[in-house]
Amino acid sequence: MMPSTATSGATPRPTGELATLRRRLASMLYEVLLLLGVLALTFLVPLLILGIGFGILPPGGVMWLWIYLALGGYFVWYWRQGGQTLAMQTWKLRIVAANGDTVSVRQAWLRYSLAWASLCVGGLGLFWALIDPERQFLHDRLAGTRIVLLLAPPAD
Repeated sequence: MMPSTATSGATPRPTGELATLRRRLASMLYEVLLLLGVLALTFLVPLLILGIGFGILPPGGVMWLWIYLALGGYFVWYWRQGGQTLAMQTWKLRIVAANGDTVSVRQAWLRYSLAWASLCVGGLGLFWALIDPERQFLHDRLAGTRIVLLLAPPAD
């Protein structure tokens, strides 16, 4: 797929090539490994402090909400700070709005929330990429985001 540019009268597209499905899935697998560290720091450590230090065990719903917010904070912060999580940096991927701009806070939270929903129904939103004309995930379609491959700058 060729890099796209804005044309008059049409919605501007991101400069850069859309990332392949295989590259995005590989990045997701790597992201899972990194999220174990994020969860250890933001979930297990506070839970151990509450449990051992104060004898408190929050209810399951509160723990799930904490996980959702902690991971959401990780993703939204990275997506807003440069469009890349640590795994995306490794795989040379960037998330952008459909028009090529930085994703808004609203788009980032929407994409994150829709990705959870997508995974909780057996990965339906990931399988959507198999029938999508541009191989985009359903949560990207609905949130108005895209994952693009960072192209190397031209050599002088």
